[in-house]
Amino acid sequence: MALFTFSGGVHPADGKEFAKNSPITEYLPKGDVVLPLGQHIGAPAQPIVSKGDQVLVGQKVAEAGGFVSANIFSSVSGTVKAIEPRMTPAGAKVNSIVIENDGEFKEAAFEAKPYDQMSKDDVLAAIKEAGIVGLGGAGFPTHVKLAPKDPDAIEYIIVNGAECEPYITADYRRMLEYTEDLVSGMKVILSLFPNARGVFAVEDNKKDCIEKLQKAVAGEPRIDVKALMTKYPQGAERQLIYAVTKRAINSTMLPADAGCIVDNVETLIGIHNAVIKGKPLMERVVTVSGDAVEKPGNFMAPFGINHRELVEAAGGLKAEPQKLISGGPMMGFAMVTMDAPVTKTSSSILLFKEDVVAKSLETACINCGRCVEICPSRIIPSRLADFSKRKDEASFVAWNGLECVECGSCSYVCPAKRQLKQAIGSMRKTALANRKKK
Repeated sequence: MALFTFSGGVHPADGKEFAKNSPITEYLPKGDVVLPLGQHIGAPAQPIVSKGDQVLVGQKVAEAGGFVSANIFSSVSGTVKAIEPRMTPAGAKVNSIVIENDGEFKEAAFEAKPYDQMSKDDVLAAIKEAGIVGLGGAGFPTHVKLAPKDPDAIEYIIVNGAECEPYITADYRRMLEYTEDLVSGMKVILSLFPNARGVFAVEDNKKDCIEKLQKAVAGEPRIDVKALMTKYPQGAERQLIYAVTKRAINSTMLPADAGCIVDNVETLIGIHNAVIKGKPLMERVVTVSGDAVEKPGNFMAPFGINHRELVEAAGGLKAEPQKLISGGPMMGFAMVTMDAPVTKTSSSILLFKEDVVAKSLETACINCGRCVEICPSRIIPSRLADFSKRKDEASFVAWNGLECVECGSCSYVCPAKRQLKQAIGSMRKTALANRKKK
């Protein structure tokens, strides 16, 4: 079977053996939950509850603050304790709704209009109401993504099942354990785009997922399963689109410009729950892994639960970690504390005995060219990092620095241990901000 891929990339040790064989475990919070109002790209949600209000599981507590925004729902029943700034996994303080958990988990009533009676507008409205965003990490509101200017021009709905980041196995378990819900979510999206084919794109190190999905879509004329070469960053949006369709996009384009829409596995299951069950987005699967964790696993984590609770659910620590990471070790970010809530974009918490990066001594570039050889965007990371350090934005842009996808492959292979991704990412954010101003 031919494998779909892209140019460049690396093969880091995947570390998936820690949690890969751990089925998803339901976990209910014991303590308070903290719901940041900015869990998505765009305007923060606006609270519609006040201190002292009683809330139920699945009750809307904050409404979208604009077109590009998303509703937020309570994941527990209890009392609104405060609306105040609280720390997020990224270390920022964000206005948040704090709910005192009564431990009873009394649910609001969920209602769904029969799917066969729903129009396209009804489907989009249900997705918007449920507060669904891109759960692969970007957090872009899904109802906006599914409403491109020309729906008839969309030819591919690509489900990102690559999960190429080391250690994370949440999507892997979702594909294995929730296959029917995943396929249902695909059918819902395909109903919005009459000219599109659905593609489940899965790396070939997940052969059991590929086989299960192939059986599930047998007889579905508009849905394919494609095996991707196992390589990082196979799951990056631009690389995934190229691997599946051989269509290239750049920093000035959206996937829709290439006739594609890309969604994460977890997002599709959220779409199924919203449209078929009338259930809002209140939880997601989170991987707890790393060599400092006693029993790594995958947990169905209600939003707002403290990361420390999840680590305790995984048996606690077997060693004091020097490094905490939210997301994957390549594109995730370091956490300063476990005392931060799980949000819509929290795919994992990784805990490591040693901080290998902090112990690495950075030296001068030796011009070996390895960063150029593996760069999936075909740019020159070492030179772009130099432009960044000199704050030379004009040269950075001229040398295509905006095309970086910040995958971290360059930093990974650099024998001089230069923090290339961090330098490029910093200048890239500045340049993108300045481009928006213009």
